[in-house]
Amino acid sequence: MTIELNALLKTLSGRTREKFERMPSVVLKDGSFDVEKLPVDKAEWHRLTDVVAVMFDLKSSTNLEKGRKPPSTASIYDAGVGGVVQIFGKFDADFVDIQGDGGFALFWDERHYERAMCAAISIHNFSDDFESQLKTKWPDAPTTGFKVGVASGQILAKRVGLPRHLNMQEPVWAGRPVNYAAKAAQQTEPGLTLVTGSVWDALADNDYLAFSCGCDDGVPGGEPSFLWEERTLDKIPDDEQFGQVLKSGWCENHGEDYCNAILRGETFRAEISEKLRSRQTLLASGSENELAEARKRRAQIRKALEAEVPQRDPRFQPRPGEL
Repeated sequence: MTIELNALLKTLSGRTREKFERMPSVVLKDGSFDVEKLPVDKAEWHRLTDVVAVMFDLKSSTNLEKGRKPPSTASIYDAGVGGVVQIFGKFDADFVDIQGDGGFALFWDERHYERAMCAAISIHNFSDDFESQLKTKWPDAPTTGFKVGVASGQILAKRVGLPRHLNMQEPVWAGRPVNYAAKAAQQTEPGLTLVTGSVWDALADNDYLAFSCGCDDGVPGGEPSFLWEERTLDKIPDDEQFGQVLKSGWCENHGEDYCNAILRGETFRAEISEKLRSRQTLLASGSENELAEARKRRAQIRKALEAEVPQRDPRFQPRPGEL
């Protein structure tokens, strides 16, 4: 192989200049987005107003290979990463991308916040079982599990690659959701699901997500409790940094019922006391002035984006608690 490197770099420099001078068109695709129809050789990007990204990353994946034969390592990756992909499939993720020992799923269609969050919580439960079985099989294996981050917002998409070479084309997702979900996943641990500010705005008024069922280590009969804690996410430079952390997965007694209630769009539980609900309301509105102002700004951005949609698709309804 011989490459005319100077000519290549000169061509790329000219291409960059042309791209900067001739801006591509951006087409709003809410309600009609199709990954298969993303252009590759056309100066056009497709835009979605609101997408939820769920990022997952296998902790200590490099160390999982040490001292194990290739078939053993392969089985670990297949069981772990393959299991998460199965979860995304069950919750009808609209797009899934695997990147080695991790990856992400995108949700943008009907009940996209609910499906995304149910998938994220399911990964928590799966991660616990995955590590338990791993330790049973290989007691010397390092502590592992899946780190999960969730973010949402506007996204631009285009297929980038070589025209007429389908195996060298991939969708590119430009925007904050994937980037911020990755940053959230990087700064958490298995068993802790981090969500950014806009994700919390969409979930805060859902009793099935905000409060526990009352079970204590599988023993029913206790009082429900609030499940979330405030968390400022490092490396996120805007109002999305004011997120929340969820420390629990699905209850073995009530998890399936709660999950399906969320997917049906149910949000209210009569057994939640007014005292407990007042705490949730305080946190949802921003318990500190900085958090309250950040939430208002996020709502204003959301409203401005939605105003650009000519006719609202009935599947894209206002999120709970928006101003």
